[in-house]
Amino acid sequence: MRALVFGATGQVAGELRRRCPDGVTMTALARDAADLTDPASCADAIVAHPCDVVINAAAYTAVDRAETEEDLATLINGAAPAAMARAAAAQGVPFLHVSTDYVFDGSGNRPWRADDAVAPLNAYGRSKLAGETGVAAAGGQYAILRTSWVFSAHGNNFVRTMLRLSQTHDQLRVVEDQIGGPTAAADIADALWKMAAAFHAGEGQAGTYHFSGEPDASWKCFARETFAAAATDVDVVGIATADYPTPALRPRNSRLDCAKIESVFGILRPDWQRSLVDVVRDIQKEMT
Repeated sequence: MRALVFGATGQVAGELRRRCPDGVTMTALARDAADLTDPASCADAIVAHPCDVVINAAAYTAVDRAETEEDLATLINGAAPAAMARAAAAQGVPFLHVSTDYVFDGSGNRPWRADDAVAPLNAYGRSKLAGETGVAAAGGQYAILRTSWVFSAHGNNFVRTMLRLSQTHDQLRVVEDQIGGPTAAADIADALWKMAAAFHAGEGQAGTYHFSGEPDASWKCFARETFAAAATDVDVVGIATADYPTPALRPRNSRLDCAKIESVFGILRPDWQRSLVDVVRDIQKEMT
């Protein structure tokens, strides 16, 4: 199977490369090969690189900065994936696209199902929703994979931030009234490869899917587990969202119902605490 991946250095793209299965030839397109601010060039890249599946793991992810750069975020997260999906459809190639829990408003306590009504709270969420809409309307075989709270040993993410802060702080205040499923980029990559294989075999089912780690937890719990995995003594004090204001509003409830992806692809929710141990170990090696 020949896989064309948009993104080369991001968390998920990096893990797709590291965990590329035997028998798969992966071509990763960095910014110099596919400029996401130029959707037409992204579509041209699909035509120029014959493949059996396209995976978009590239995105604008600066959630707070998107509040003042919404046009740019929407170009990268909305128009570019839509152009990719149309080009993939024209080539008869399935298109897999990574999205986010931020398309929901975070109300209630029930895990969000893939068919629940969307109502993003911030510019980043709106930009990602624009991408989802464009991908679904492209007319080809597609899968939108919504995930949450992505972490890895690379890039900018919560785990790396906590470990960096632990070097200079004995106590940290962390939000405890936002709940979601932390998800290792490595686990997302494994899920995408399994979905890609199913589509390649003619067994994929187009639609939107949810995938996140279990058990659901607060950011405070996530921080405590991070420090436990690092054997670092840091006092984590829980605070309310209102006590940690940010330019972009965050959803309180980021729980995702992942039953559909299990039913269609046989993909189970991964244990994020187990994945966290490996990520923390790799970060600590880098820091020493």
